[in-house]
Amino acid sequence: MTSTTLSPLILLLFLWPVPTTVYAQQSPNKPVHSDARYAEATLLNQPLEGFRGIWYANQPSSDEFVYKYSGGLGTYPSNHYPFSVYSKEVNKTFFCFGGVNEEGSLIHSVSFYDHEKKELARPIAVLDKNTNDAHDNPVISMDGDGYIWLFSTSHGVWRPSYIHKSVRPYDISEFEPVKATKMENGKSVPLDNFSYVQIYHQPDHGFIGLFTHYEQKELQYGTKQSRVISYMYSKDGVEWSEWKDIANIEEGHYQTSFYRDGKVATTFNFHPNMQGESGLNYRTNLYYLETSDFGQSWQNINGEDMQLPLTTIENAALVKDYAREGLNVYINDVAFDEEGNPAILYVTSGGYEAGPSNDPRTWNLAYHNGEEWSFSEITVSDNNYDMGSIYLEKDGIWRIIGPTQSGPQAYNTGGEMVMWISKDQGKSWEKVKNLTLGSEKNHSYARKSVTPHPDFYAFWADGHGREPSESRLYVANQAGEVFRLPQIMKRDKVKLKRMKK
Repeated sequence: MTSTTLSPLILLLFLWPVPTTVYAQQSPNKPVHSDARYAEATLLNQPLEGFRGIWYANQPSSDEFVYKYSGGLGTYPSNHYPFSVYSKEVNKTFFCFGGVNEEGSLIHSVSFYDHEKKELARPIAVLDKNTNDAHDNPVISMDGDGYIWLFSTSHGVWRPSYIHKSVRPYDISEFEPVKATKMENGKSVPLDNFSYVQIYHQPDHGFIGLFTHYEQKELQYGTKQSRVISYMYSKDGVEWSEWKDIANIEEGHYQTSFYRDGKVATTFNFHPNMQGESGLNYRTNLYYLETSDFGQSWQNINGEDMQLPLTTIENAALVKDYAREGLNVYINDVAFDEEGNPAILYVTSGGYEAGPSNDPRTWNLAYHNGEEWSFSEITVSDNNYDMGSIYLEKDGIWRIIGPTQSGPQAYNTGGEMVMWISKDQGKSWEKVKNLTLGSEKNHSYARKSVTPHPDFYAFWADGHGREPSESRLYVANQAGEVFRLPQIMKRDKVKLKRMKK
């Protein structure tokens, strides 16, 4: 099948002066970081040989740990969601990931697992994003008619973002571009750039997307690029609303969200304005908001209507003030209990650099029981970007799957995957199973579906923490059995084989 180059959608607005040097297409005399390089994507719709994930690293550190974070990041970051959706109509879990080709380019890839036949489908390369930046990883959604939607994000404003839709329901073999628009100042304009996106579909309303856009701000310490967290909605996935900001405090935010039964929760930190440094490396505080009317109004945990965007550090959405404690906050996941009360999983640490100097990296849970917040410590790990997922199950079992045990590249991103269980609403936790042991590379970013099937409960990748490497992809079931996805498939459908530790 012939590849098709997509039309250019945005301009390179400004450069990002950090150490790694390449040259931008639009500004050949000015060095920019490779993450900030402009590139248009290429539509592929081609079958892949098998499952290979992207390896990525961020912010070289000139020490034994080499990078601030790095590794096999095909399911990165925690601010992208979901990577998988379960369809009870066909009893399949459809999933996407950041794959890679021989040239190291990020390939937006889609596959599915057939729960009835216990078969894994050969992945399809939908899009070559023409970058090696894992911040451009895709997310997946499904509408009420069974069409599969792929949202291809971009890191910042330097590259276009895309939306694609499957040509046929429940079928991954071919996707077509969606010429999406948004409202801006009363006019319909192309929707061609969004970052850190989380997409949910509700049959009665359509899509709601939580995301980040970038804004140049004059702050106390000069002009800074602020990460503004926002939301938008669309009945049909083609015509989208105006962007509506949730929060815009100092240098911005990272948000992580969850959806169930018509209710959306978002939890976020904030990036303080820093002199001569980037505020995202000092992210702190924990905030929470929710909406039950698809964004028409937003409330804090006490049900009080909030005027958005939030612009001050002290506000009624604040869950806990970690700035006073001098701690960074890295949010992993959020979920609802059976009453719709939120539980937030996050890591706190003493600083952004990798290594023992910023220990402990404490895994925390903030849970609201309908009356008040409670806070508990689960365990410790060895990197700020050790990311896992939390499951609040109907039988009262609360479960966490994440890389909480140090891996072969200690103090680098990820480690060995572990399952934790709580039977008292998160007050205490028990380590019940090592999902991986004796690995050659660190495992990282264990992700859950919006409504996970027990046979496809967590999905993640591995990769070397200190140098470029191949990255394998894994699935675990609810019982903690792990299956490595094949790099080479001789047939279009294969049975998964359980890994031996």
